[in-house]
Amino acid sequence: MQIPHFKFYSKNDILSLVQIRRFETKLGERLEVMGEDRSPEAFARINAQYVMFGIPEDIGVQANGGTAGTSTAWLSFLHAFFNIQSNDFLVGDDIAVIGHFDFGDLQFLIDKNASTTDEKLEAYRHAVNAMDEEIEKLTKAIVATGRIPVAIGGGHNNAYPLLKGTAKGLHQSEEIDIPQINCINLDAHADYRPTEGRHSGNAFRYAEEDGFLQKYCVVGLQENYLQQNVWVDFVNNPFFDCITFEDIFIHGKRTFQQAVSHAIEFTDDNYCGIELDLDSIQNTLSSAVSPSGVSVINARQYVNLCAANARASYLHICEGATRLNNGRTDDSTGKLIAYLVSDFIKMHAAEKGE
Repeated sequence: MQIPHFKFYSKNDILSLVQIRRFETKLGERLEVMGEDRSPEAFARINAQYVMFGIPEDIGVQANGGTAGTSTAWLSFLHAFFNIQSNDFLVGDDIAVIGHFDFGDLQFLIDKNASTTDEKLEAYRHAVNAMDEEIEKLTKAIVATGRIPVAIGGGHNNAYPLLKGTAKGLHQSEEIDIPQINCINLDAHADYRPTEGRHSGNAFRYAEEDGFLQKYCVVGLQENYLQQNVWVDFVNNPFFDCITFEDIFIHGKRTFQQAVSHAIEFTDDNYCGIELDLDSIQNTLSSAVSPSGVSVINARQYVNLCAANARASYLHICEGATRLNNGRTDDSTGKLIAYLVSDFIKMHAAEKGE
């Protein structure tokens, strides 16, 4: 399988980040990697049900005029995730960590050749299209063999190729009649901006207009950052729904658990992508960090509820950073993502009896 920008990991790559201790077994010691055969069919021969990969890039965020830094969360996550204890709660042998995308050459070419803001925006959006193709191809290969992709970003632009690749993979394996799935998103933003060129703010618009997204429900959408035209689109589309942050936490119309349960019920007629934008979590370093948002406990409850009750076809956690280009840093972001991923896998595996 030719994916030019993907770097496959060996077992030694993983073990190099594991802090080995006597009398303990860490998750990194139990995780599976891809063998020498890296064809699309090779995913059917791995034992793991959950196939994890990274998309550490800033291109989609910069194509949306945002602050770069989302490329920095992946390595921090790996350090935290690999050093979780392997125990009866999460052994780790049902997880494969296969590698990450490295789009650094695209970033370099843009920085070298584009001089004005307009030129850079156009170049970034063109680059996102190229990234989409590779991410879609890998995702489709994983899903077509019955595995669950777990993707760590990167910007929210990557939701589009994940949705598209998952829908195509499920269609190829004859799980669905047409390549179209649903999606739940814990997010302060709808990411449904116009199709002005691909970027981190319009993944779901492209997925819907191209026919790969059927139903879409956003939990925690913040009224202050909801464009009027997007709000009108949601109101007029019976396949779209949202529960705003204000309705949950300010007006008390629903509890958080009720809001997530509503999203699960709204999308339960089809396979469903599970999206979590870290900018929805209060004071979490991200491309759009906010002083007002859901709590870490809320976010963990979200992934648990979705893993247990939704027809989850992939998990995507995005927009987090350990260092932003404006100088802000937070080394805890990777550990937060590790909590969310381990929560999802533990609950999903338990519900499926694995």
